[in-house]
Amino acid sequence: MSRPELLTVARLAPFLMEPLQAAFTVHDRLHESLLDNDTSAFATAAPRIRAICGSGESKVGADLLAQLPALEIVSIMGVGYDGVDVAACKARGVVVTHTPDVLNDDVADLALALMLDVARRIPQADRHVREGRWPQGNMPLARKMSGARLGLVGMGRIAQAIAQRALAFGMSIAYTARSAKPALPYAFHATPAALAAASDFLVVITPGGAATRKLIDATVLDALGPKGYLVNVARGSVVDESALIAALQKGTIAGAALDVFENEPHVPEALRAMDNVVLTPHIGSATSATRQAMADLAFENLAAHFAGRPLPSPVPECR
Repeated sequence: MSRPELLTVARLAPFLMEPLQAAFTVHDRLHESLLDNDTSAFATAAPRIRAICGSGESKVGADLLAQLPALEIVSIMGVGYDGVDVAACKARGVVVTHTPDVLNDDVADLALALMLDVARRIPQADRHVREGRWPQGNMPLARKMSGARLGLVGMGRIAQAIAQRALAFGMSIAYTARSAKPALPYAFHATPAALAAASDFLVVITPGGAATRKLIDATVLDALGPKGYLVNVARGSVVDESALIAALQKGTIAGAALDVFENEPHVPEALRAMDNVVLTPHIGSATSATRQAMADLAFENLAAHFAGRPLPSPVPECR
């Protein structure tokens, strides 16, 4: 029996590509030939493609789906899947899967690291030593994080992991979400602005997509205030980047720590030039152990589908 044919829609790491190539006939980003007006190879393969595998940043829109009449499953190696047109998939009977839970710890760890970095000015302190400036004087005093007020925009699995870690720092915890979660012992605020007004550190950890686009806008940043810090480990689309730059330049907020951006991998020069901003290149899940676990789960979703087994982790809309 011939192997199912699969289209990758991202540059995937060898530890995922190797098992894919062993189990499937892989067309590695063949759809990108459309961008070069060379459609012949893709057009030949498209009718046979039964699966897509990509990353959390992959775009799988209705236009691509329309060219894949045999498609059965989209497997995303990532917890976020806002680039996938899930409604169009469901209308076609195509199931979408992702890789939640296995990256909770790493993203939560990074959120705490970014909070500490921006509050204690660790990157600046490192440069102060490396550039030989210490003999000329000490750095300005930084901000204490322990005991501060933490606001979480979102209260899913990763947010709850962040909250658990923050408790060890003696932080008070509040959150906003689509609805309150009475089983949790944290204060609920109905809007991001209300939460920001009650926070010293506002951590964004909510799904991307149209529903949350520019959720963190100028109003929220004004409410956070000149002693407040914004941390984003969610999606760049959730924060109005222009409003954030303006707030940082005007001193509306004290600083920001960002792992995600509106137009990755391109980061505005205005952000890169600021000394009160910590920037990391979307590394929330970027440890060897976690990326391997994500790859294993993405592959297992595909293997389960073609073996007729229950899927380990379909997206909520496909359960």
